[in-house]
Amino acid sequence: MTVKDRSLTTALKKYFGFEQFKGQQEEIIQSILSGQDTFVIMPTGGGKSLCYQLPALLSEGTAIVVSPLIALMKNQVDAVRSYAESDQVAHFLNSSLSRAKVKEVKQDIVSGATKLLYIAPETLTKEETLKFLSQIKVSFVAVDEAHCISEWGHDFRPEYRRIRSMIENLEQDIPIIALTATATPKVRMDIVKTLRLEEPKEFMASFNRDNLFYEVQPKGKKEDVLRRIVQFIKDKAPNESGIIYVQNRKTTEEVAKVLSVNDIKAAPYHAGLEAKLRSDTQDAFLMEKVDVIVATIAFGMGIDKPDVRFVIHFDIPKSIENYYQETGRAGRDGQHAHCLTFYSYKDILRLEKFLRDKPVAEREMGAQLLAEMIAYAETTACRRRFLLHYFGEKYKDEVCRRDEMCDNCKKQHPTENAKEALLLMLQVVKDLHEKLQAKELLDFLLGEKTQSILDFKYEQHKLFGKGRDKDRHYWNSVLRQGLLNDYLRKDIEDYGILRVADAGHDFLAKPSLFEISLNHNFTQEMQDMEEEREQNASSTLDPQLLKILLDLRKQVARKKNVPPFVVFQKVSLEEMATQYPFTIEEMKNISGVSEGKARRYGRSFLTTIKDYVEENSIIRPVDFIIKSVARKSKSKVTIIQSIDRKMPFEDIADSLALRMDELLQELYMIINAGTKLNIDYYIEDILDEGVQEDIEDYFMQAETDNLDTAFEELKEDDISLEEIELYRLKFLSDNAN
Repeated sequence: MTVKDRSLTTALKKYFGFEQFKGQQEEIIQSILSGQDTFVIMPTGGGKSLCYQLPALLSEGTAIVVSPLIALMKNQVDAVRSYAESDQVAHFLNSSLSRAKVKEVKQDIVSGATKLLYIAPETLTKEETLKFLSQIKVSFVAVDEAHCISEWGHDFRPEYRRIRSMIENLEQDIPIIALTATATPKVRMDIVKTLRLEEPKEFMASFNRDNLFYEVQPKGKKEDVLRRIVQFIKDKAPNESGIIYVQNRKTTEEVAKVLSVNDIKAAPYHAGLEAKLRSDTQDAFLMEKVDVIVATIAFGMGIDKPDVRFVIHFDIPKSIENYYQETGRAGRDGQHAHCLTFYSYKDILRLEKFLRDKPVAEREMGAQLLAEMIAYAETTACRRRFLLHYFGEKYKDEVCRRDEMCDNCKKQHPTENAKEALLLMLQVVKDLHEKLQAKELLDFLLGEKTQSILDFKYEQHKLFGKGRDKDRHYWNSVLRQGLLNDYLRKDIEDYGILRVADAGHDFLAKPSLFEISLNHNFTQEMQDMEEEREQNASSTLDPQLLKILLDLRKQVARKKNVPPFVVFQKVSLEEMATQYPFTIEEMKNISGVSEGKARRYGRSFLTTIKDYVEENSIIRPVDFIIKSVARKSKSKVTIIQSIDRKMPFEDIADSLALRMDELLQELYMIINAGTKLNIDYYIEDILDEGVQEDIEDYFMQAETDNLDTAFEELKEDDISLEEIELYRLKFLSDNAN
C-alpha cells in the first residue's frame, strides 16, 4: 500500500479540517497504512469512521467498507462527501440503485476518483460484484459493525460470516480492518477467528463514557411511565434533543402523541413508516425542528448528532450490547447526558416469550444475553463498573461514587458481609467440576430437585441445599457480586458455564471480608414509589374532598355490586381531589380514567366535585400535570365482531397482524371504554376452573387491577401473569360494564 502524504496530521487538517487526532486514531491509521490486519474496538462517538476514511484517501485504489444497513449508507457517503471537493470521492453500492447509477458508480471507481465504496454484505456476495471488484485495485477492506459477525453479537447477520471468503475470491493481498463499538471478550474472539485476521494489531479504547449518568427505574403502569417521562423532559431537558427507545412500532406512535400533546416536539420513527417520512423525520431531528424521537432500535446508527442530552429506554433492551450502543448516542459532545431505563418483570417475560420460537442455539444465546441485561438492571453496584466489566475492562468505582454519575452511586445501599455465602458458592462450583450455569448453581444451593440436578445426581452431594436458609434473591446478589469482583468468571468458549477465577481460588485458601448490597427488588420499589406518590399527593390534595369521593365510590360500588377499584382506583380519586375536574373531557385527563369509565361512573363524581368547589370558593389549577391522548382501538369493530362469532384469540390476532399481548391490550382498551364482551368461550378452554376461581376471588377483594401486584399475590399458586391478564378482561367486562 503506498501513501500519498506521509504527514498524517497535515493530511488530517487537509481532508477533515481537524488539528489533532483523538485517542488512538493516529496509531490505528498507521497500522492500516502499513498493510497490517487491524481490529478496533471503539465506543460510539470515539471517531471510528475516520480511522478508515483517512487511510482510504491516502492510499492507492479504492477501500471497500462493508456496512450492515442500506438505509444508513447514504448518510455515511454524504458525511465523507461533505469534506471533499467532489462527490465522486465516495459511493455506495446496494440494491436501491438503478442500473444507470450502478454504471456511473463503477466508472468513477475505475477512473480512480472513488476512494471509498460502501457496500452491504448481501451485495458483496453477488458474483457480478465480485467479478467487478477483482478487476480494480482494492486498498483495504473495512468491516464496520464487526460484531454482526458473531452469533453472540447483538446484531448477528449470517452474511457477515461470509465476508472472508468473498475477500479471498478477489485474489488480492488485501488488509482488513474490523471495527465495532461493542464487543465482549467472547465476541472479539469470534470476530478475529471468523475473519481469519493474521496477527492483527488490536486497539481497544476505554468503554467508559464518564459524562453519561446511568439510571434504572421500576416501570409500573404505562400511564405512570408516560407521566414520569413528560416530567423528566420538562424538568431536566426542556427543549433539548433526546431519543426514547421502545420495542414495537405501535408504542413509538403512542408515546410520541403523548409528548406532543404535552408541548414536547416529538415524532415516531420505525421501519413501518415510508422511506421519505423516515428521512424527513431524521432530518427534522438533526435540524432541531423535532426535539425528541421515539424510535425502535433502528434509529441512531450512523447519525452524528453530538448534543443528544438524554436516551430513555421505555422497554428494557434485549442485551447489554444494545443498551450500551443506544445509550452511547447521548452526550457525544462530552457534556452531561442522562440515560434512563424502565424495568419491569412483565417486559422480561415478553422477551423470553419471543425467544421460545427461535432455533435452540439462538434461543439459548438470547437467554444468556437477556440474563446479563437483567443482572445489570437489578444490580445495586456501580452501573459504570458493571458495564465496563462486561466488556472486559477494569474500573474502580470511586470516581463514579464521587461524581454521583449513576443512580446506585448517588444513593448508597446497605451492605452486609457475605463471606460465608461466597465460600459456599465457590466450593460448590469447584466440587462440581465447574460444569454449572447460573440457574443450575442457584437451584443446587437452594436444594431444588430440577431435572438437570437429578440427571447428574447432584442431589446426592453433601453440599446440596446448604443455602436453603437464604432465598434466590440473596443468592443471585452473591453470584453477581462474585462475578463483578472476579471471584467467578464465565467461560469464553463455553459461554455461561461458571469457573472459579484466580481470585476465587485465593479466597477459598484465605477467606476475607466480602461486603455486598442485595440486588434491587423492583416490584417492592414500585410499590414504595406508588406509596410515596400517594403520600406526596396527600400533602397537596384536598383531604376533605377525597373523603367525600371515597364515600361516594363505596356507594356506587355497593349499588353496582363490584369492588370499589372497578369504579375508580384510589389514585384516580386523589388526582380528582387535587385537580377538581368539572367535565367529562377534564376527567379523561385523570390517571386511570378512560372515556368510557368517565361517562359510566363520572357524572355523580363531577357533580359532587363542582358543588364542593363552589361551596368552598376553591380556585382550581389551570392545567393537569400531563395531558393524555384519546385512546382509540383501531381494530375495535373487527375484534368485537370476531368475539361475537367466538373466534379463538389466536385467530383474531393473526387476522389483525397483532401479537397476543397487543390483542389483549386492545381488549383492555375496549372494555375500559365501556364495551361489554363475552369471552367465556375462550376463558373456559384456556383456564382451569380452579384458576378462574382463585383470580376471581383475588380481584373481588383487591384494591387495584394492577397485573404486577396480582402476580406477586398469586404466583405461589402457580398462576402465570398471562393467565391473570386474560382473566382480568373477563372480570372487568363482567363487573365494570
